[in-house]
Amino acid sequence: QVQLAESGGGSVQPGGSLRLSCTASGYTWGTMGWFRRAPEKEREGVAAITRDGRTAYADSVKGRATISQDNAKNTLFLQMNSLAPEDTAMYYCAADTAIWSPIWALGNMATRFDYRGQGTQVTVSS
Repeated sequence: QVQLAESGGGSVQPGGSLRLSCTASGYTWGTMGWFRRAPEKEREGVAAITRDGRTAYADSVKGRATISQDNAKNTLFLQMNSLAPEDTAMYYCAADTAIWSPIWALGNMATRFDYRGQGTQVTVSS
């Protein structure tokens, strides 16, 4: 049975850091990623990674985010540093069995990937 489960969200002050995790059981994944949705904002692909380690990031998080994976454990991570109030959103993990261009994945994972998790809330405020 396929299951994606995010964890690691929470409340943090501006300038702080969080590490999100996603366990993705059920398949050997080709491409995985994170997208986020904030109230009254468009859904945004945050970061994507292929099984062979290629990555892509949204401009809004470049230099502040690092996506990584533990293939043996089917676990995906997102390290976010220098968090700002505009990073406040529900963060979702997405996974697909195919290997896609990570740049393509950024814009399409929310709607085109095989599976998505339930999300973990990140709130950045003072």
